[in-house]
Amino acid sequence: MIRMTLHQAGYDLRAFLRNRQSQFFTLALPVLFLVIFASVFGGRGDTTQVPGGPIRVSVYYVPGIIALGVIAACFGNLVASVTAQRERGVLKRRRATPVPAAAIIAGRVLTAVVIAVAMAAVLLGIGCLGYALTSLIRNEDTAQPVTQALLLPLYFISGVFVAVSILPRWLADIGEIFPVRHLANALLIAYNPHTTGLGFAGLDLLIVAAWGAAGLLIALRTFSWQPLGR
Repeated sequence: MIRMTLHQAGYDLRAFLRNRQSQFFTLALPVLFLVIFASVFGGRGDTTQVPGGPIRVSVYYVPGIIALGVIAACFGNLVASVTAQRERGVLKRRRATPVPAAAIIAGRVLTAVVIAVAMAAVLLGIGCLGYALTSLIRNEDTAQPVTQALLLPLYFISGVFVAVSILPRWLADIGEIFPVRHLANALLIAYNPHTTGLGFAGLDLLIVAAWGAAGLLIALRTFSWQPLGR
């Protein structure tokens, strides 16, 4: 089982490295966002308030964009690629082989872990949410628009593009519900120069894990190996 999972992960990783569109949206776009936001909003030495005191805006954006990159690798890219494989019949053909479904899914999630280079628990939680979302997408053409329509508003209300301290209270409260805010918070606590101790945001990571568990349950009940758009 482990050998098959590693083999599948290696195949998925090679497929990712050969897909320039996936490389751009997953790897290059977060870098561009960091450069743009840090230059536009942090170039004048402005500060924003975070727990413990003020920090430079350019510093504030680093963990937020890291959160964006993790989500892009383990949610957006996962939804788009799995939906495309399903609609092209790739998943159906894989399912007809002796390789267990668990090895196929685990291999894809392991690929996401390698791409994101982050904590396995966080990446797995976001990856399970990606599998759950593919059940709602009817064809591969709508996969990217659907994921971006969901994620872009969450980035703005979760402290990725805009500091939470300047958001209206009601909008900040909505952002608290979703895992993007808590992933960004966990990374900000670790990166915040005012943080003392280990900088481990246990509650935020537990909330992200809870969302991942919920996504896994939904995926187990609704995920389809057959094309839905035909």
